[in-house]
Amino acid sequence: MTPSPFVISIQSQVVFGHVGNSAALFPMQAAGLQVAAIPTVIYSNTPDYPTLRGRALPPDFFADLLQGARERDLLTRADYIVTGYIGSLEVAEMVADFVAEAKAVNPTLTYLCDPVLGDSGPGLYVPQPIAEVMRKRLLPLADIATPNPFELGWLTGRQIATVQDVEAARRDLNIRDDAHLIATGCILDTTQPGQIESIICGPHTDSAPSRHPTAHLPCALPGTGDLFSGLILAGLARGQSLVEAVETAQSLTSRALAHAQALGAGEVVLSEADFRQALLSLGRTP
Repeated sequence: MTPSPFVISIQSQVVFGHVGNSAALFPMQAAGLQVAAIPTVIYSNTPDYPTLRGRALPPDFFADLLQGARERDLLTRADYIVTGYIGSLEVAEMVADFVAEAKAVNPTLTYLCDPVLGDSGPGLYVPQPIAEVMRKRLLPLADIATPNPFELGWLTGRQIATVQDVEAARRDLNIRDDAHLIATGCILDTTQPGQIESIICGPHTDSAPSRHPTAHLPCALPGTGDLFSGLILAGLARGQSLVEAVETAQSLTSRALAHAQALGAGEVVLSEADFRQALLSLGRTP
């Protein structure tokens, strides 16, 4: 039998709620992927609540987990690596070393870098040295990068208001010429009312960016981007093109958000029956 696609997911983890690995792990597994989840931080919940417990993993503890991944030969077994939120500079540097090592020993591996730095409301919510590691060390390794407009603007020093701005930011972003940028959660000057878009920019020699609109639901929940990136990987691992994977991720993310909104939940909800069935169907894709 052919083994299932294998993902190493290096992100945050929470006891309650769905952000980081707590958002991306279940959808990837439900789609039939094997996932090795390595936490960068472990918190009781997201910072939206009155109290927050837990902390970033101590560097020696995190290094030990990475060494265990090496001892299980995960770097050569992995088909994909995804990285997200990182809570300390020491861990950020180790993540960059680990991804570089994985790409060196496993050249066919696909790396998705979700540079979780901030958003238009709160601004930059990681210390700037961590953001600089993402800019200078992680993004140059990426095959796919999925920043939101604030992150793309911060990383390139550009205002992101038009498709042309996204194209220019793709040229300024510190990624390889053959890498793909997916600008997520965009409301541009020509975005239709009531919609939000993902903009895919390929290598410089490719055609114009492709625009992928979807309904803009009146809710903003923690973990939406983490879920979206995990769903993109699930689609790619199941044989979808990048465009198909982005559109599938948009559809399923919207479904999860709409269900959370209907319940009045303050977190993304992953337990709705049709959402789970869609993931299982994705897992049956040849």
